[in-house]
Amino acid sequence: RSVWNTTNLINHNIDIKESLVAELLDNGNFVLRYSNSKSFFLWESFDYPTDTLLPGMKLGWDCSKKLNKNLTSWKSLKDPSSGSYVFAIETWKVSHGLILGEGQLRYRTDSTYSSFMNITETEEEISHSLKTNTTNVSSISILQMTYIGSLRLMELVGEEMHIKFYYPNDFCDIYNVCGDNSYCNFNNKGRQNCLCIEGFQLGHDQYVSSLTKTKKRCVKKSYSSCHKKEFKKMKNMKLPDTQYTTVETKVGFEECQKKCGMSCNCTAFANVDMGTGGL
Repeated sequence: RSVWNTTNLINHNIDIKESLVAELLDNGNFVLRYSNSKSFFLWESFDYPTDTLLPGMKLGWDCSKKLNKNLTSWKSLKDPSSGSYVFAIETWKVSHGLILGEGQLRYRTDSTYSSFMNITETEEEISHSLKTNTTNVSSISILQMTYIGSLRLMELVGEEMHIKFYYPNDFCDIYNVCGDNSYCNFNNKGRQNCLCIEGFQLGHDQYVSSLTKTKKRCVKKSYSSCHKKEFKKMKNMKLPDTQYTTVETKVGFEECQKKCGMSCNCTAFANVDMGTGGL
């Protein structure tokens, strides 16, 4: 999908002794470099992903190159032109992956995603890349944004392809499916439904979501002093968006709870260690 003109590069301030070389590297990266340089690339295909992330590639923001690298689905199974689904990396602290369809946010990744991805957050880059499989060096992992809007991690072992991760899995993966002050729950029969968090109840106020029909909102049962808080521990919860939250990676659990209890603007806190699922 990327088009470049080698003639312009050859005629632009290049010593005649330094010829240009186009090379396909062993990791699948197609590069354009000088013949006397093995590490400096004038252009590389890994900077312009299509629908698939390979080992060694990065998604997200590269400040030095001023690039935002996303995965874009095919239009259909047989049409490799750009489709309507995009997998992008949010730029907030404790970044996540976002699946967008037709420009609308559809899904946001959970803790399972971070178990097979390296997440780097510095001033130079906010990037996600595939972790290396240390147990089986002969296998290759591939992350793909499919044309139907799902994100899947595949592992190629020899000539066999295995699906290791598939997202979304169910109704509860839909972005903001339950609304404010509520959570998506699985009952004993395997059905999913939305419940209010303890201390909240369905009120008369309603909200309209772009993904769901008009629903009642969960509102507080009673309003007391903001400094008299009782925290309810909830497990296996996906952390909320961090765009409007305070993130302090050097603060311990007890200190975090204390700070939240002293702030009227703080309604909940969580462990940022997404590798263990948070709190």
